[in-house]
Amino acid sequence: MTMDSDAPENSKTPPANAATYFDGTSSRRRAVALRFSDRLEIVEHEQVLAAWDYADIRRADSPSGTLRLGCLGAPALARLEVRDHALAAELISRCAKLDENTPGRRGVAVIVGWSLAAAVSIVAVVLFGLPLIADRLTPLVPAAFERRLGEVADSQIKTMFNAKVCDNAAGQKAFVKLVTSIRESAGLDTSVQSGVLSSPIPNAFALPGGKIYLFDGLLAKADNADEIAGVLAHELGHLKHRDSMRGLIRDGSTSFLIGLLFGDITGSSALIFGSRTLVTSSHSREAENNADGFAIDVMHRLGRPAKPTGELLLRITGKEGKGLSIIASHPLSEDRLARMSREDKPGGGPPLLTSGEWRSLKSICDGKSDPNKAKI
Repeated sequence: MTMDSDAPENSKTPPANAATYFDGTSSRRRAVALRFSDRLEIVEHEQVLAAWDYADIRRADSPSGTLRLGCLGAPALARLEVRDHALAAELISRCAKLDENTPGRRGVAVIVGWSLAAAVSIVAVVLFGLPLIADRLTPLVPAAFERRLGEVADSQIKTMFNAKVCDNAAGQKAFVKLVTSIRESAGLDTSVQSGVLSSPIPNAFALPGGKIYLFDGLLAKADNADEIAGVLAHELGHLKHRDSMRGLIRDGSTSFLIGLLFGDITGSSALIFGSRTLVTSSHSREAENNADGFAIDVMHRLGRPAKPTGELLLRITGKEGKGLSIIASHPLSEDRLARMSREDKPGGGPPLLTSGEWRSLKSICDGKSDPNKAKI
């Protein structure tokens, strides 16, 4: 169906229906013939509709069995479709730049390469850039805004765990005494709020805006007041360092970038990750290490040992590092116990609670609970 390029331009009548042509200005399909001369001529009823330079012809995406072409010098939507294999082969042989700068062969490799580079860049930002950004932004967040976030998370937690604040009178008195001693030693003011929640989960966490909670399940696992005091000091360390706010900024930004990477351009996953940060109080390994160091210092200022807290964590989690939010995704409990043992000092201070007060604290959830009574 081809014509010799050395023949006179009109030596033969072009065969009909050799190809289909779209001129790019209308949706009309034209059954055309092709004439090979110094340029490719697209002919309909002896009329030349278009003449394309071979150097400007480029391959376009096409279904199997069809050669679809465009031309740099033609309208952007102009297309030529060739289904005859012999004619297609002849045309391909004349177009030296057919696959240049097109998403095929080398073009696909370029696209894949740039896509991988973009993915690596996002991962690098998530791992290194966002933690730095969170560190810089956290001090700029108004305290009032952080308190509002904490209030929202507070109600979510009580709903999720069906937990209420325990306020057995004797137990509450012992808890206030314990928290006050730790808070004063930590250098925090009376704006800190704390409470014990009725839940069998062995858990403790800090919320944005100055709230810490202890689950009754953690009290049930503890053998003495020093074990619980170290956990409370650890959570006060998160409050002082504003780790919850920092984690919310970091995780929310991370999820947004991950959403972009996987096509969630609405950023809806950012809300999920942000909510997770508020509810589970999941902190970075660095934040956990810093909070542990803070707790060790506080316990030593009180003249009490830090090692019992490490023993409590290991008792709960075993060597698997599971079951307690304050150790999730963080240093293993045996490593934390080793650090607290290594850095511990002999405790020469008085007990934080008497044996009777400790028993009262252990039974703080035995009486009625008031969901609104939590301020210490």
